[in-house]
Parts: sequence; C-alpha cells; structure tokens
Amino acid sequence: MKFSLDKNVPLQILIVKLSAIGDVVHTLAFLDVIHQNFPLAEIDWVVEESAAGIITGHPVIRRVIVSRRKSWRRQLFKNRRYERVFREISSLAGALRRIRYDCVIDLQGLLKSGILTGIARGARKVGMAGSREGASLFLKEPPVPVNYRQHAIDRYLEVAAYLGCEWDRWNNRIPVSPADRQAVEKLLADRGFKGEALVAINPMAKWKTKLWKPGLFADLADRIMTALNCRVVFTGSGEDRPVIENILSRMKKRPLNLAGRTGLKELAFLYDRCDVLVTTDTGPMHMAAAMGTPVVALFGPTSPVRTGPYGPGHRVVTSGADCSPCLKKSCENWTCMGNITVDSVFQSVKETLERKQQHEAVISMKKGG
Repeated sequence: MKFSLDKNVPLQILIVKLSAIGDVVHTLAFLDVIHQNFPLAEIDWVVEESAAGIITGHPVIRRVIVSRRKSWRRQLFKNRRYERVFREISSLAGALRRIRYDCVIDLQGLLKSGILTGIARGARKVGMAGSREGASLFLKEPPVPVNYRQHAIDRYLEVAAYLGCEWDRWNNRIPVSPADRQAVEKLLADRGFKGEALVAINPMAKWKTKLWKPGLFADLADRIMTALNCRVVFTGSGEDRPVIENILSRMKKRPLNLAGRTGLKELAFLYDRCDVLVTTDTGPMHMAAAMGTPVVALFGPTSPVRTGPYGPGHRVVTSGADCSPCLKKSCENWTCMGNITVDSVFQSVKETLERKQQHEAVISMKKGG
C-alpha cells in the first residue's frame, strides 16, 4: 500500500540518515527525487558529524541537523563532561521538535535513528522493512517492503516510490563550491601536478577484512606510474597517513599523498578531477561514483551487488573465493582479499583508462563536427 504526499503544498520533510559516508552519499539520489516531486517542500536532514560534510551547503536542504553521538560517548566515558553533553543532546532534541513535519523518513533503520525519529514531531513517520534494533517501533506507518538483494540506492528509491514519487532520472552528485575546487587545484599544483592523467588510490577501510596488503598497493602504484604514464595520488584521512606512508616507503616512484589534506567536499572534487579511483569497499568509493569517476573496486567479504559502486563504467575485482561474501569483520584466512592479484587490478585500471579516453575522443569528435 502506498500513500502520496500533496505535491502542491509547502511540505515539511525530515530525512534521518546518520552515517556512514557511503550511506549518506547513497541517499542523495533519494533527496533529488523527493525534491523533484515536492519542489515546494522544505527539507531538513539529521546526520552524524563524520558525514555531515557531504550534505552541508546542499542547495535543496534547508537545515542540516548534526548529531554528535560519537563525540558524546567519548566525552561521557573518557572526559565525564556530563553537563556539556546533556546541553548538546537537549539542543538536538529541540531542533528536531521545533517543526512539526509532514513526513519523517528513517532510511537508517537502527536504534540510533529510531530514537531520533521518535523524538521528531511528524504527522507521518516512514521507514524500511528489515530495520534492526527495534527501529520500526518508532514509525507511524507499516515499514515499506524493500528488496535487500539490490543496491542501497535502489532500496531508498523504493521508499520514494511508496511516497508517490515518479522520476525519469536523478542526480546524486556531491555539490562542491568554487573554494573547494580552488583548494584542490592548489594542493595538486603545489605538489608539481601539471594536468597529466591522474589515478587516485584509496587503500583504507574500517574493516580489516576489506584491506589489501601495503606491498600490493605499492607494486600497483609503481606499475601504473611506469606503464600507463599516469600520476598517482593517495587519499585517506589523517589517521590513515602512517599506513599510506608505509605504502609509499615501499615504492620506487614518488606519488602524491593527500591523505588528511582534504575535507569531504574537497575530496569529492579531487575524485571528480581524477580519471580513475582504485579503492577498497569504503565511503570514498561511493563518493567517486557519485561524481561520475570510474571506479576499480576491490571486494572480498562484502557484496558488490548491495554496496558496490553504483552505475555503469565501474569495475569490481574479486579473487572469486567460495566463502565470499561472508560479511565478517575478522577472519583467520583472509583469502578473499589476499588472493586478489596486482595483475588483475592493473589490467582493470588500464582497460578503464582506455575506455574513458575512447569515450572522451568520441565526444570531442562530435563537438568538432
């Protein structure tokens, strides 16, 4: 059963999608479809601070309401700043209750999002079937049936269809400002980049089982720079720098290293500037895909059908291990990632670059004609 919101009135809509970076990026397609169908709606979004940079300044979002849940936990258990945490939680609750929403949409489906959905004032509260930790208890509608064998973006769009939305296409690009572009161009120029073909490598992931060995990344980067005549830039957070420096220490050539040097919007533009991203299954993979950059993704314990790079032009490299995907965060064997070869990843990068160059040549010829 579907219900439709009125497209001809200025609705108040709240999206609850807290984390992680990749999941927030996936929700941008849903946001665009909602905006297409309800152009008069004023849309707010509650998100955790680690992913807030993805949507801050988005032109169709009125308010970004930030939950500092992880910071609060640290302050409570390590620093014991009870009064400060209480004030901030009260402020968040006040922001959620300030407006009576026509519809509150929980696309997270966990206890942390369910609580916020329950706190918010909403005539309707909608979420997906298959939610965990009792999140569905905070809804006012029966959970929307979705297919968990398909990609997350498509699941979220099933919720949009339930709300009465129709669409021919959608846009999930991460909006970046001129200042973001200028900052990235300066970072590249300061490191001697002169406009060559640029391949980004993002070697990190939160799950240890998703990681590839540093020596393999080093061999791959050297081979890309030598055989394909490309510049290579490594990306990651400031916390990732020691691992990335370890990779660089194993290399014969010196790539660019921008780990910890960019915010999320700057990172999105950097990927937009790149010809290919090589990455593990992690948030930056989805950022690059959203920006239209071809991705070569290394997959082991997780399913590329459900969480792979969305859209055409991407390549997923696996070892073909029988036990994959197992969805385990720890493993004694680690064969699914360990058996991915440098040759297979390099070949995917080479073919992706060639296809991109051919596509650009065709476009150039059409423009010239």
